[in-house]
Amino acid sequence: MLIFHNAAEQDVLQELHSDCTAGLTENQVQETRRQYGENKLREKKKKTNFQRFLDQFKDAMILILIAAAVISFAIACVEGEPKEFFEPALILLIVILNAIVGVMQESKAEKALDALKNLSAPHARVIRDGTEKVIDAAELVPGDIIRLEAGDFVPADARLLRSVSLKSEESALTGESVPSEKDADIIVDENAPLGDRGNMVFSGCSVTYGTATAVVTATGMNTEMGKIANLLDNEDDGQTPLQKKLAQLGKYLGVLALAACAIIFVVGIANDIPALEIFMTAVSLAVSAIPEGLPAIVTIVLSIGVQRMVKKNAVIRRLPAVETLGSASVICSDKTGTLTQNRMTLVKAYTDESHHIEDISTQNSDDVRRLLQYGTLCCDGSVIFHEKEERHIGDPTETAIVLAAYKNGLPKDELNKACPRLAEIPFDSERKLMTTVNRINGKNTVIVKGAFDVMASRCIAGDLNTARQVNTGMSSDALRVLAIGYKEIEKVPDNPESEQMEKDLTFLGLVGMIDPPRPEAKEAVSVCRNAGIRPVMITGDHVITASAIAKELGILKPGDRAVTGKELDAMTDQELDFQVENISVYARVSPENKIRIVKAWQRKGQVVSMTGDGVNDAPALKAADIGCAMGITGTDVAKGAADMTLTDDNFATIVDAVREGRAIYANIKKVVGFLLGTNIGEVITVFVAMLLWHKSPLLSMQLLMINLVTDSLPAIALGMEPVESDIMDRKPRPKDEGLFAHGFGVRTVLQGVMFGILSLIAFYLGDSMTGQLEGGQTMTFMVLALSQVVQAFNMRSEHSLFKIGVFTNHKLNWAALASAVLIVLVMFTPLSALFGLIQLSGKLYLIGLGLILTPVLVMELSKAFGLVV
Repeated sequence: MLIFHNAAEQDVLQELHSDCTAGLTENQVQETRRQYGENKLREKKKKTNFQRFLDQFKDAMILILIAAAVISFAIACVEGEPKEFFEPALILLIVILNAIVGVMQESKAEKALDALKNLSAPHARVIRDGTEKVIDAAELVPGDIIRLEAGDFVPADARLLRSVSLKSEESALTGESVPSEKDADIIVDENAPLGDRGNMVFSGCSVTYGTATAVVTATGMNTEMGKIANLLDNEDDGQTPLQKKLAQLGKYLGVLALAACAIIFVVGIANDIPALEIFMTAVSLAVSAIPEGLPAIVTIVLSIGVQRMVKKNAVIRRLPAVETLGSASVICSDKTGTLTQNRMTLVKAYTDESHHIEDISTQNSDDVRRLLQYGTLCCDGSVIFHEKEERHIGDPTETAIVLAAYKNGLPKDELNKACPRLAEIPFDSERKLMTTVNRINGKNTVIVKGAFDVMASRCIAGDLNTARQVNTGMSSDALRVLAIGYKEIEKVPDNPESEQMEKDLTFLGLVGMIDPPRPEAKEAVSVCRNAGIRPVMITGDHVITASAIAKELGILKPGDRAVTGKELDAMTDQELDFQVENISVYARVSPENKIRIVKAWQRKGQVVSMTGDGVNDAPALKAADIGCAMGITGTDVAKGAADMTLTDDNFATIVDAVREGRAIYANIKKVVGFLLGTNIGEVITVFVAMLLWHKSPLLSMQLLMINLVTDSLPAIALGMEPVESDIMDRKPRPKDEGLFAHGFGVRTVLQGVMFGILSLIAFYLGDSMTGQLEGGQTMTFMVLALSQVVQAFNMRSEHSLFKIGVFTNHKLNWAALASAVLIVLVMFTPLSALFGLIQLSGKLYLIGLGLILTPVLVMELSKAFGLVV
């Protein structure tokens, strides 16, 4: 078999049956995929539903309960008592039903998270049938021709066919911290180690500099990464900080519940209640009261919320980001494409030769046509026309130039054939320039394009003073301006460097393009300010252009400052800390500047969201509390470093994501308050009744039935509560604020006390008015179960239930109806005898109804007097 790094380019292409310009045909792709499969690493084997079902029984209390039920079942079989036989059977059935519900919840959460993984799956630029397209990286096959540029993740192992100043970060494979330099033209020794294979790029690594065209040599488990990975087993537990805190809280509450259950058991034995009966009641109470399912329900609420965010163009890569989103207090946003439409249209051109500003049309002057020709030759972006569809690939500023040239009869493909590119120095955010060397009219011509203030210092010919005035005028009209210069050289260097190529230039002209603000951005900025969130613009554009857009959007207010990267570099950290709250616009900034801005706001105690798209933005995205990568213009490296990807590159989407983040956190808080409040109520009911009357107000199967009915459907439906209309009128929640802050913990306990009191009243009245213990237990069961269903509605909002609309959460309506129907079936059908329930008088049912609805009155009064925050 051919060793690709040791073979010439043509031999590699021949071996893989590929063509460097046309790529593979679709038929070849299908055939090769059948042979090699998808370009994916084998993932950690997922648990089957049966394994998940068994996992539900790993909890010690559930195992004890099952053991007790089995013992009770065995005794019933020996004694032949039908009633004694049904009770343990029902307990086992309810436990199994609980386990099935748990499996369904886990499966739903996993499917939601898998969908998120698919949404954030990497893509690849590939040439097939002679056409360049963007596809999912999983669809690549050996022989595919791929394009790579700085910021891309390498989607598969590949042999370089063409490379320009290419560097690849390969520490994941080789352990080498410094990016490896690559060269398509070298032939490497057959036995060279991975780190020395300079004509190869490897799956899972990233391109840090330069551009390349390569042919895929291996995919999936056949890649070098696949060989060492074997099986992906590096998934973390996926738990967010909040889930971990709740799991810890559950343990503490479990200890308290177990202590209460132990006392209940001792009191029951002392009062001659059969040992097995009181033991099962105590264990059932522990199973019902310990909120072991709380972290799982929180996962479901998080995943449902995250799915809701996906529909609004925000893809969350890490669940903890959802919690942080609700606390965002500063949003640092790029201008181009995020606050603006990113529909760059070339509208003005100025040439040094004519000293005249000309509107772009389909019949521009020869001077402007030459300017567009040179500008297009110095672009990597392209515009593809398919029937009536116009598709832009690459940087929008470049595609705007390419399209303007096309409209003037200068298609890029024809220009590249007539004036072939001989060398290039790719754009980077440090130089703010891009350079190519093209053969024009038999001469080697260096073309440089970039920011005018950078270009001006490198030009030795041209009227730069007039150009500077034109540049300022265009910028003040909110145009993005690029300068173009050139020079002729005798010989093309083998390794072109900026110091030699980008100096002694002749200034050719300026092109001005407009990128109008997004219509929704102004409203989004206003929403931010109402929500106590500070919007900040960070851009590589000219400070005058940035300020004009910022004023129009309401970001730059009277008294706010706009500073340049140069001014920022001159500031010490102390000076920046002192001034940061007064600066709303940062122009001409570098990626390093972005990190300083993030750190300065964080030192002020703020929670910072930062947008980014380039490979050099990755450190700033990681440093921010919430890194937001651009889904359209963003590089793979930026997306990998970010917590969230904006699939539409829209500032308004960040604001929508913050709104959803706040809503998700609020819903989790509601679910936690609901579950803990009801569980505390159950413990108080049984504990106090045993101490006061030495009787158990609920049997084990009754407790488990309440747990099954109230802890699943209503809790999940409550977590799907729609976003409250005033959620963005509140100030951001401090990052380190606990879930039970502002008295929420105290109110949760008081709600538990309320349930306890209502249930104890119900037990006392039922026991005394019927003269039977079963009467008291029936009243307790009815009031405790249905009052908890009613409480789910109370927990929907801090506002009056009647103000937001009692039945506006349709999912909760159905969940409450299902729960109520289950309770009614147990109470009013032959099942009642199996659950130890009896029929009550009409008077008791009316009293029970009053007790069931009492939480509405109590909660409405507490909301009216401002006791619910």
